[in-house]
Amino acid sequence: MEKLSVVVPTYNEKGNVENLVRQVGEALEGIDYEIVFIDDSTDETPEVLEKLSKENPKVRFEHRTGETGLATAVIRGFRIAEGDVLACMDADLQHPPKILRPMYAAILSGADFCIPSRFIPGGDDGGLNLYRKFVSGTARWMGKIALPCLRKISDPTSGLFMFRKECIEKADLQPVGWKIMVEVLAMSEYGTVVEIPYVFQDRESGESKLSGKVTMQYIEQLFMLMKRATKRKGITVIRWSEKYTENMVKKYLGKENEKTI
Repeated sequence: MEKLSVVVPTYNEKGNVENLVRQVGEALEGIDYEIVFIDDSTDETPEVLEKLSKENPKVRFEHRTGETGLATAVIRGFRIAEGDVLACMDADLQHPPKILRPMYAAILSGADFCIPSRFIPGGDDGGLNLYRKFVSGTARWMGKIALPCLRKISDPTSGLFMFRKECIEKADLQPVGWKIMVEVLAMSEYGTVVEIPYVFQDRESGESKLSGKVTMQYIEQLFMLMKRATKRKGITVIRWSEKYTENMVKKYLGKENEKTI
């Protein structure tokens, strides 16, 4: 199996990273993987990450100074990742680490991208309050209007995705703000996307980073991508049900893991 690199940007997530590492390890048992943290924190998160990296050879981290931003952190993680398959997820555990296993099975099945979705049968965005649901829904609507590559994808503004590293080999990634998956989908070369259902979780520790500045950066990003986005003939989007996802995990990764979905 191909090595999987899970890239996690962190900003003041000292209360979450240890639990995240544990849950990722449980989800990816039997899979060759690494976790790459790119950290911009101003609290004690770097110290916690250093401790974790010394205890666990699968954990790597880089603390940046003089540069901040989720999207640029993720791109930095992609550049130093050792895996042929790359994943991106948040550190706050609202993206449940157990979803990584079926995502990896989707890639093994031949998909270029796997995007878990809150908006297909079996999915749920219950971890968002009403205000954030409104903001998230507006962002999806704006993205689909601006960028044709997003129109077939049910959850294009999430930060949770996995893809083959070769998809970004020629991509001119110039991200701003937080919506890194929009940038990657607009600028990469790929043909097949598999969507699988997942349930967005409540934040366990720390605070949301959503702000007016983030919203303005997203609008700026969309305008830039309307001019720069890779032109492609078409994208095939395949949606897996919960049951089919479970079957594909068993097919590609052996016995069924009860913690998968």
